[in-house]
This record gives sequence, C-alpha cells and structure tokens, in this order.
Amino acid sequence: MLPIPVMQQIQEEFLDYRGMGASVIEISHRSKEFDEVINRCDELIRELARLPENYQILYTHGGARMQFSAVPMNLLPLKPAHKAVYSETGNFSKQANVEAARFGEVVIASSGETTNYHRLPPLTRDMVPDDASYAYITSNNTIYGTQYQAFPELGDIPLVVDATSDIFSRPVDFSSLGLVFASLQKNLGPAGTALVIIRDDLMGHAMEKTPSLLDYTVYAKSHSLSNTNNTFAIYTMCLVMEWLKNQGGVEAMDKANTEKANTLYQVIDDSDFFKGTAYKEDRSVMNVTFTLSDDALTQQFLAEALENSLYALKGHRLVGGIRASIYNAMPLEGCQALAAFMQEFERTNG
Repeated sequence: MLPIPVMQQIQEEFLDYRGMGASVIEISHRSKEFDEVINRCDELIRELARLPENYQILYTHGGARMQFSAVPMNLLPLKPAHKAVYSETGNFSKQANVEAARFGEVVIASSGETTNYHRLPPLTRDMVPDDASYAYITSNNTIYGTQYQAFPELGDIPLVVDATSDIFSRPVDFSSLGLVFASLQKNLGPAGTALVIIRDDLMGHAMEKTPSLLDYTVYAKSHSLSNTNNTFAIYTMCLVMEWLKNQGGVEAMDKANTEKANTLYQVIDDSDFFKGTAYKEDRSVMNVTFTLSDDALTQQFLAEALENSLYALKGHRLVGGIRASIYNAMPLEGCQALAAFMQEFERTNG
C-alpha cells in the first residue's frame, strides 16, 4: 500500500513533471531533474534514519532477492574463510542462505524450524565463529508474522539485516549494523528496486567474478547511475520519504504502527475463535497472522471480508490462515475496520 497523498502527487505529475512537458518515467536518469530527485531522496533517508556519514546509500536493481546473492559476493571475502552465519527464521532467510552457499560456507547458527518459524531463535556472539565474514538475519518475517524486537549484538562481526518488510517502520540504530537492505514494495515504493545501506569499510571486497551490477562499489562510485536505473521507483520512494517526514518521522510511525497492530492483536487475544500464530514476544507489527478455530471457515471469512472491502487477507500459500499486512501506509481506520469485521464474524459463526 502506498500513501494516498503520494499516489495523488504521482497522478498530478505523471504527464507533466514539474512543467517539463514530459513524464518522470520519460526523463533521463542523468538529467539535472532526476539528479535533484535522487539527491533529495538521499537527504531524506539520512535524516529519517539518522544515518552516520560513514554509510553509503545505494539504489540497486532486482529487489531483495537479488541481494541474497549480492551480499555474499561482496562480503564473504572480508575474511579468508569465506564463511557466513545465518539465522533461519522463515522462508526468505532460508532462500537467502541457499543463495549464499553458492559462494562460500554457510553456517546455520540458529533455526526456528522446530517451532514452525512461529518463534525467533536466539543468535548470540558465542554462536558466531570468529572467522565469519558476517551474520545475517531477516528483521521481519512476513509469512509467519514474527519480528525482532531488538537486533542481536555481535560485537566485531558485521550484522546484515534484510529489512524489506519493516524498514522505516520504527527507529533503528544503523550505526550498530553493517548492512541493511530492503526491497521497495512494502514500505518504500514499487517493486523491482532495492535500497542498500552499507558501512564504508564493507565495500571494496567483492569477489573477482562479481557482476558489475551486483558490486556495491560500482553503485557507490556512480551514485547508483552506472546504468539506467528505475527512475520511477526512486522518484516514488522520494515522495514516500517526504510523506514519512511529514508524519513525524519513524518515531511517529512506530507509535502509529504499534497502535494499528494492537487493535488487531487485542481482538485475537480476547478470543477463543481466533488464534495468533506467532509467539507473543516475537510477533510482528507489520504482519498480523492468525487462524480460525475451525479451518473450514477460513474461505468464508476471506469471501465475506472481500465483500466488506477488506482485501488481501489470505495467508501465504506455505502456511494458510489469515494475514493482515499493515505496512506504514495502512491507516488506523483500516485496522479498526478489520477488527470490527472479525468481532462480527465471530459473533455470527462462533
């Protein structure tokens, strides 16, 4: 979901971008007009994230899954062992470690598989070998509805975070992290592009066989303009960052997201008809996952929800059930409408 004011501005500027007589998707990625867009996006990201100067902002191709390969190709050579540590907390972290294993040794230090990924396993410094180049986590697991409430503290081992589904949803101390990446389509803009935030000392170590469009140094040296990037996606992200700033920044968004999630979790916690799938201490404020006491009612729930203009509530195909994705742009009223529908559905079917 994109913020309505952002979509309205896109609509207003789509045919004629700020008096140019051309659309923003038609202008050159090397034009002064787009240069203003990408520079402004940089400024807003640095401001909202309180990003230290020794971190680079990269706009990369391919979304988050491309980073499953880019991360190991750029970071494994940091140490001679070419070893990385992964915490397997769901489908996407599993896919990431499979990709990383193509390029070096992967150690699965912890896994939530025994709890069907409904609880986050611990990851502590003593679980990470000294010769590991980096450790990797997924901050929010969209399928299973779990989220790190605090990131592991690993000392001298760089922590890589796939923050695709919760970036800028809450304050984060980026100075404690080595690399953060996020595909745009959850909280930032259209799919197909990824934001990468990386500490300076982690660049310049890419494997010799790394393709240029997977090499972070290439992006950093060219301001992500080494070839034609997705100008529309970056333009949209810039508008989203402006919107986020106008909302009060990540602190205000954190408060709003918590209220939204609690609106739904309160209904679940007060009910024997609905059952949350994630352990309470690990549950997400971005993806509220639950099941019904009678699985046979799931399709009826989804059908009636759709009739009430409540869209995209079907759980992921791997787990089924119900999933309410309430990313930054979802207003509180949307969660309140779903909560009211859930209570009415329980009253008539419980």
